[in-house]
Amino acid sequence: MKIPANHPPVKTPRIGVLLVNLGTPEAPTASAVRRYLKQFLSDRRVVEIPFLIWQPILRGIILNVRPRKSAANYAKVWMADGSPLAVYTKAQAENLHARLGAEVDVRYAMRYGEPAIARQLEAMKADGCNRILLAPLYPQYSGATTATVVDEAFRALAGMRWQPALRTLPAYHNDPAYISALAATLNAELAKLDFDPDAIVASFHGMPERTLHLGDPYHCHCQKTARLLSEAIGKPLTIAFQSRFGRAKWLEPSTEDTIKRLAAEGKKKLAIFAPGFSSDCLETLEELAMQGKEQFEEAGGERYAYLPCLNDSEPGMAMLEALIRRELSGWL
Repeated sequence: MKIPANHPPVKTPRIGVLLVNLGTPEAPTASAVRRYLKQFLSDRRVVEIPFLIWQPILRGIILNVRPRKSAANYAKVWMADGSPLAVYTKAQAENLHARLGAEVDVRYAMRYGEPAIARQLEAMKADGCNRILLAPLYPQYSGATTATVVDEAFRALAGMRWQPALRTLPAYHNDPAYISALAATLNAELAKLDFDPDAIVASFHGMPERTLHLGDPYHCHCQKTARLLSEAIGKPLTIAFQSRFGRAKWLEPSTEDTIKRLAAEGKKKLAIFAPGFSSDCLETLEELAMQGKEQFEEAGGERYAYLPCLNDSEPGMAMLEALIRRELSGWL
């Protein structure tokens, strides 16, 4: 059958993979941070305070106070090509594309900021991707991370007349490929140190404690990751939760309190890493590597080392390729 002359062009079908990370300001400036925080902290998955109560606090206090301080912190870790989170996530997408080959269109997006999920999905569909794997880069599931990525993706699809088929990458907190990649990286980084740590802290991003009681599996996923990783490297790990915000009770123990407690207990040499972060970012490079070091030394500690995330390292990319190929089974 001959295609009518006025028929809209149809691209050759392709498979797409969209890696999604949290997000980042476009620049280490107060105005850019304000735009980012406004979007981030307006997400009802992230802040579960009633909208009419929260928005006046957000717009009247937080967005007028916090951006300047956060911008100064971003400036400490900003890289030549942008924020570390954006640089490493882009590198992960490019590396994964090289591993999967030309038949798979691999891109990245940010839940908050640019490139936006909706824009990337629309561009991938326009380029012929009729099957897309959405891959939130969060090993441990939480409604405030993985779920809000999926929400945003389906909001984008709701506006499309011709929707691509969509799969989502599940949490991989206990996946052997993930644990193996963490163990290999952690062992390699520990071997580089010129001291033997008295303690090793696994610092996960914090969540309000109420999320645990509401059924969010995040806390349990973090505990499982740490236990499996400890078994894999044959060393004990101290679990802590960082980045508290506001007055609510958060998951404990806090990373700051843990660092100070270990120093007070006579632990003079400390190594810390963040297994829940797929890429280094403000929370790892400034909060852990810089602030953590100051906190430890002020409490009496002597040697302190921050160990990097998987980023686009060989173990990290081998793990990501294995997970993605598994989820693309039947499509590739």
